[in-house]
Amino acid sequence: MNRYRIPQRSCCLFLFLILFLLPAKAAPGLQSEDVRLTLQLKDVTLAKAIDSIKEQSPYLFFISITDLDRKVSLSVKDETIESVCAKLFTPLKISWRVNGHYIYLTNAPESSSVTLTGTVTDGSGAAVPGAAVVVQGTSTGTVTDIDGHFTLLVPGDLLGGTLEFNSLGYAIVRREIGERRVFNVTLREESTELEGTVVTALGIRRDQKALSYNVQEVKSDLLTAVKDANFINSLNGKVAGVNINASSSGVGGASKVVLRGNKSISQSSNALYVIDGIPMYNFGGGGGTEFDSKGASESIADINPEDIESISVLTGAAAAALYGSEAANGAVMITTRSGHAGKVSATFTSNTEFLSPFRLPEFQSRYGTGLNGKSGNSGTYSWGAKLPDGTKGYSPSDYFETGHSYTNSFTLSGGTDRNRTYLSAAALNSDGIIPNNRYDRYNFTFRNTTYLLRDRLKIDASAGYIMQKDQNMTNQGVYSNPLVPAYLFPRGDNFNVYRSFERYNAGTKLMEQFWSSDLEGDLRMQNPYWINYRNLRNNDKKRYMLSLSVSFDILDWLDVAGRVRVDNASNLYTQKLYASSNATLTEGGTNGHYTEARTYDKQTYADLMLNANKSWREWSIAASLGTSYNNIGTDELRYGGPIQDNGLANVFNVFDLDDTKKRASKSGWNDETQSVFGSVEVGWRRSLYLTVTGRNDWASQLAGSSSKSFFYPSAGLSWVPTAMWETGALSYLKLRGSVASVGMPFPRFLTIPTYEYDATNRIWKDKTHYPIGDLKPERTLTWEVGLETRLWQDLSVNLSWYLADTYNQTFDPSLPPSSSYTTIYLQTGSVRNTGVEASLGYSHSWGGFTWDSGFTFSHNRNEITDLADGAVNPVTGESLDLEKLEIKALGKAKFILRKGGTLGDLYTSSGLKRNNYGYIELDDNGEVSLVDNGEELCLGSVFPTCNLAWRNDFSWNGFHLGFLFSGRIGGICYSATQANLDLYGVSEASASARDAGGVLVNGRELISAQKWYQKIGSQSGLPQYYTYDATSFRLQELSVGYTMPRKWFRDRASLTLSFVGHNLWMIWCRAPFDPESVASTGNNYQGIDYFMMPSLRSLGLNVRLDF
Repeated sequence: MNRYRIPQRSCCLFLFLILFLLPAKAAPGLQSEDVRLTLQLKDVTLAKAIDSIKEQSPYLFFISITDLDRKVSLSVKDETIESVCAKLFTPLKISWRVNGHYIYLTNAPESSSVTLTGTVTDGSGAAVPGAAVVVQGTSTGTVTDIDGHFTLLVPGDLLGGTLEFNSLGYAIVRREIGERRVFNVTLREESTELEGTVVTALGIRRDQKALSYNVQEVKSDLLTAVKDANFINSLNGKVAGVNINASSSGVGGASKVVLRGNKSISQSSNALYVIDGIPMYNFGGGGGTEFDSKGASESIADINPEDIESISVLTGAAAAALYGSEAANGAVMITTRSGHAGKVSATFTSNTEFLSPFRLPEFQSRYGTGLNGKSGNSGTYSWGAKLPDGTKGYSPSDYFETGHSYTNSFTLSGGTDRNRTYLSAAALNSDGIIPNNRYDRYNFTFRNTTYLLRDRLKIDASAGYIMQKDQNMTNQGVYSNPLVPAYLFPRGDNFNVYRSFERYNAGTKLMEQFWSSDLEGDLRMQNPYWINYRNLRNNDKKRYMLSLSVSFDILDWLDVAGRVRVDNASNLYTQKLYASSNATLTEGGTNGHYTEARTYDKQTYADLMLNANKSWREWSIAASLGTSYNNIGTDELRYGGPIQDNGLANVFNVFDLDDTKKRASKSGWNDETQSVFGSVEVGWRRSLYLTVTGRNDWASQLAGSSSKSFFYPSAGLSWVPTAMWETGALSYLKLRGSVASVGMPFPRFLTIPTYEYDATNRIWKDKTHYPIGDLKPERTLTWEVGLETRLWQDLSVNLSWYLADTYNQTFDPSLPPSSSYTTIYLQTGSVRNTGVEASLGYSHSWGGFTWDSGFTFSHNRNEITDLADGAVNPVTGESLDLEKLEIKALGKAKFILRKGGTLGDLYTSSGLKRNNYGYIELDDNGEVSLVDNGEELCLGSVFPTCNLAWRNDFSWNGFHLGFLFSGRIGGICYSATQANLDLYGVSEASASARDAGGVLVNGRELISAQKWYQKIGSQSGLPQYYTYDATSFRLQELSVGYTMPRKWFRDRASLTLSFVGHNLWMIWCRAPFDPESVASTGNNYQGIDYFMMPSLRSLGLNVRLDF
């Protein structure tokens, strides 16, 4: 701070003299790019147009031209003053110059000028209309037409300058003029545009400067460069603070997406998906985990990635506060493509990929079938004698196939300024790495945008239809999972014999399973090929989506908008178990087993909003007020059972089922939420912004409780000091902070007594829950501060710190046996998530060479701050003394929630019997023994400590190279698969132990490898011996391509060929499976492997043709 104090009156006089004497110098706080205008002018005089610019900006005009009465038309929305001037004055041959607060208008010179021409296209070769072409440092410029062409008259004294090409969403390109007269330029999209606009809650596009929370935008090219059937997986590593776990179900499987950590004990922690501002309920997910091995897809996986324009990820509560309870866990905002004005353009893309297992356990193939090192005493285990030298036993790699994925997409776009249409069709066909596994999806999309009433009325209508089928999508679990017999098949037997999986039985006159009874074991193993072809699971889904959006500009700064969306789907699931399948699965039926389930999912959403956006002098205000209605429901009717003994074998229908064993069930729910919401954003000098939002929800889940509704407020402040002062190399700096309270209602049906139907005994079960008391919605209070900056226009940094407390957690612990009830609902739990998100970006061009790099880092700490402090038994009034809450996981492993722990803490109370000195006890036969009710041992948390990724893209003269490395640090995972491999003697660890002569116990005693592994590997294994560090690093994506010049195709098309790969290299991983794969999108199955399908490696070729 200056030590000398200047009188206020003298300071004001001094500033006045500076401004008066130096009018051409830019006033502090005003940068031309900070002023954005929205104008709709039709056949008005030039004078009127200039007045309209004055009304929305602080600029003054110095006019040295005549004929201000000529008629002009102009339509711009949220564009800079340079862009407005270029579109208004350049076609009129008026020279314009912006300097400080002033705009100078003069007649364009008629001599000593040179005409420059050229074409501006994007990375795909498509024209970029409306791009600004300006001589750097001057006001001489123009814009490209609808075909991307431009013509610019440049004075002779500027020919030594640099031509600058700029368009919103693209990196700036500069070319020296010199002797060149033709400029054909390609603009590259930027993944993050710090000073642009982004899509926020309710689909409102807002100035990035004004946001007081972290919003990260990803353009479509980063999603489609290396495609995934579920495009959500393509976000992994490109956005900080997002933890994405791909499904083990394979192509089209559901993914677990968590923003800023798990928050709820009993409810979902998955993010909300929003399409064009409208929330979409993500039906599906789940999947088999322990016994049922059925895989699962989800609604978001139905979306065609070629239809996506961009994705904005709202990680913080303040970002999603306007969506209320539906966005308590953050939101993923998806903006879809719409038609563009100009000539019709078409794009065809074709992607072919070859699939293989990415991460597998280590198997052995040198010890044969048998027990105790001998053959012939067991047909199930591989603890037999060592195979002769040069003889290699069976390996599971003999079972896996090379999978394929074929994606073909076609898009068509075109129209006029007032009527634009977009059409697309896509087909995805895949066969997996296990036989007879298929996934097929067909997408059809139509969208039309029409402007009426002199562009004041906008009507945007779209329709989508999806057909999706899958067969034998497998997740994890033991029943009908072909991996179980494929992994455990005895190494000394001939696997090729069983490839012909069925034989004709003359007695039953049926083709029956060919499989030795010795191979069944305790896991109900069947011939893996019989499972593939005769234990069939099929889904057949039809889905349609209809949406309509209408907006009307009441005034230039005031509009009203309404939207409605209908999203309905029906699905038919069938399971066909052929005769001779395992009797446990067919419920004893000898003629087969059949299950049929019909599911109907529906969602209807509507909202109405009044929006105001007004600027005057140094102030601006953006406000919205609205109401919404959301109705979501699902119904399922399921019927199944064994085919009756006197029925027709392998004829699958509901009429031929055993009357004594068939079961019918009906389930479903319907949620309705009515809301009012509003937001106000006040800006000063385009540098300081205050944002306040509020929303009130009336949710049907609250019916019958004392809380009829709940209110969600948020407030945030954003300051951009670089908008006020010149800062040299620091070209952009924003400081932000926000606080928000969001949440969700407690689980449905709690306030309304419901009874569970026992389909086996055909009776209604008694209620065992203590009657519900006063329940409150679950809330999350979040504080967030952050910093965004850009150095030298090339280097960008984004940092965020957050603290989120989720309280009023609803869960149901057990009551003491003395009570007549078994459980009670409590709302005493509280969970805290604190963390840091950071992203670093660099983009620069050297002539025709461009390097674009991005690094993301996220760290989250999860902690249970309160479990049941003060909870009392409602019957006795005594303290419940609830120190922990147990949640079953798998086998001897369980999740235990304790105060001070995390929601992902994995425990076991089983172990090997030890003596008083802590040594493992051995009996007289040299065997160890198990203890199942010992002291609880914390194995660790399944949550990662941090996630990071590094992305690079290089381009030069049409050539492109891109790659993405990603990593996860910390956390643990548990593999029951490895335990079973050890138990059956088919793991490399068991073979290595045999090679070493046994297992060293207590550091001094050598015992039989079989005795050791068959003890610690039984019953899904002792978890402490099968828990692994989940840290992993991989080469996640790679793409190498070349875009052929349009001139090779007479400027009618461009062709891009790319080699693409996904999960090409696991650089580091100690676990026997991919720790980033999950079997379920629920809360309590992350990091657990039980014959999980391996994650996929893909290699392929991508072809893109643009017309």
